[in-house]
Amino acid sequence: MTQYVFRRLISIPLLLLGVATVAFFLSHFTQADPLSALVSERQMNNPEVVAAAKQRWGLDRSLPEQYVIYIKNLVTGDLGVSFRTRRPVLTDIAERLPATLELVIFAMLFGTISGVALGVLASRFQDRPLDYFARFVALFGSTVPVFWSGLLLLYLFTVKFGWIPGPGRLDARADPPPFMTGLLTVDSLAAGQFGSFLNALHHLVLPSFVLGWSVTGIISRLVRASMLDALGQDYILAARAKGAGGARTLLRHALPNAMIPTLTIIGYSFAYLITGAVLTEAVFGWPGIGSYAVDSARTLDYPAIIGVSLIGASAFLLANLVTDVAYAYANPRIRLE
Repeated sequence: MTQYVFRRLISIPLLLLGVATVAFFLSHFTQADPLSALVSERQMNNPEVVAAAKQRWGLDRSLPEQYVIYIKNLVTGDLGVSFRTRRPVLTDIAERLPATLELVIFAMLFGTISGVALGVLASRFQDRPLDYFARFVALFGSTVPVFWSGLLLLYLFTVKFGWIPGPGRLDARADPPPFMTGLLTVDSLAAGQFGSFLNALHHLVLPSFVLGWSVTGIISRLVRASMLDALGQDYILAARAKGAGGARTLLRHALPNAMIPTLTIIGYSFAYLITGAVLTEAVFGWPGIGSYAVDSARTLDYPAIIGVSLIGASAFLLANLVTDVAYAYANPRIRLE
């Protein structure tokens, strides 16, 4: 196990290098001109201003030279300077990543708990109305576009009924808690500001529900299939023959074994939510890396686009590693080599 983890960790920098290379050349092969984000429209016809901007940002060099310089800086931990914000990309991402992580954590909690519960109920009441309802919720949640459900729920619960606050992490007049982790719920509890905690939690309800709904559908369908397979095994029949009740058999014998394949989906879903939070953050005005990626793509901000790509790739690689290790511990029959 130790050797397996070590080999995987060694391969991660090489894989990230490949991601950075692909993202670099793809972003530079677009037809749009990044100078539009660096020079005002009135100055685009001024050759001196354009030449100075190209020299300042290294755009006067050939593409291979720009690539070599970028990779050299990347090895030292320098992701470059954003064309749009004029700040280091690493600083921008560090400021926005906690907001995305907080949203993803709550979405993952909702998606996992509701998905497992629906999957268990669907298997317990197979081919009954409750099973059909759970399967409908799973199908609807995994197929409806996030931007559509987000806008619809915003209209209903914020505009129409006023039950849920509008976009953002806090109310406009609310004071944020002292910075510790960047997670407003954690920081407000650590500072003893329970009002700020409830405010942040209230703002998390709708976006985490919208983002986690797709995960609910995936997990519930897998849990249902795994539970139905487990309920037909000999050890379940033996447990029932010994007098174990339906709920005890379901939760203590079938569910633990059905959760083993589900671990893989949960691990990948966490990484998927980090990179898939773009639309959710755009709809709910959430100041995370998703909205940062959208703004960077609009202005063709090369360093920021590549930086966000590396964050997404890192999330997938780490989630893959943690999932494989957790799967091996959960199922002793699996041996990683």
